Amino acid sequence: MADKTPKNAQLNDVDAYRLKKTHPALKVLIYIFLAIWTFVNLYPLFWMFTFSLKSNEEIYGLNVAGLPTKWLWSNYPEALKTGHMPRYFFNSIVITVLAMAITLIAALMATYALTRIKWRGSKLMNSIFMLGLTIPLHASILPVYLILSKLHWLNSYQALIIPYSAFSLAMAILICTGFMVDIPKDLDEAAYIDGCGMWGTFIKVILPLTKPAFATIGIYSFLQSWNELMFANIFNSKGELKTIPVGIQSFQGQYLTDWGLVGAVLVMATFPTLLAYVFLSKRIQSSFIAGAVKG
Repeated sequence: MADKTPKNAQLNDVDAYRLKKTHPALKVLIYIFLAIWTFVNLYPLFWMFTFSLKSNEEIYGLNVAGLPTKWLWSNYPEALKTGHMPRYFFNSIVITVLAMAITLIAALMATYALTRIKWRGSKLMNSIFMLGLTIPLHASILPVYLILSKLHWLNSYQALIIPYSAFSLAMAILICTGFMVDIPKDLDEAAYIDGCGMWGTFIKVILPLTKPAFATIGIYSFLQSWNELMFANIFNSKGELKTIPVGIQSFQGQYLTDWGLVGAVLVMATFPTLLAYVFLSKRIQSSFIAGAVKG
């Protein structure tokens, strides 16, 4: 049945909707809500920063939430001198960078094999990879520990690099799949005609077109590796192989804890992640949008 509503009435409804949507009072309410939401999200970071510049006397003196009366910038160099923190930072950087690299390379190659190459069992293999999304990281501590023990990999860098890479792989493949399925297969055929083999097509054609996914996979793998505590605490018991999350525990004593130093270490461990996300946020958002749009 045809719509008998006059066009002028329909246009008036659209204008009324636009007017309601852009009404000054509505805009003010939206800005107030966004300002409150921004404050709620940023205040914990501000609190952690000010907390790191206080002494125990000030913290226990009911000034936990306020600004420091005496700004103890010395907490930061003192934190670096205490508990071998430079070594812990080095361990975290090595493990995180290598885990990110392995995850990215393995995810790109696996996704290429699953989406661009025809072979029996590819759908089944993809389903097996996606099962990795359903397995909680810490539910696998015992079997992973037994495997690492049989391989004599405990108390080594690979004891963390390999598990971190393996548990990040499923999400990385899911992200890459959103990009590769949208790449026309005519490009593969054109590359074959020009003399490129499978590896040449992968390196010269597919990789440049999936660059937006690199930032998303990188930040996801970074967060998985940089902040993980349980694996790092169980698989690497040697002091010289500790990562930052495990090393922070050394600042807590049996009878006394210098909470200012703990806050300084937390700031130094947290802010690199925030800075990485700030610089990569646009790429991450664009990669999610590009991977979600088909056609």
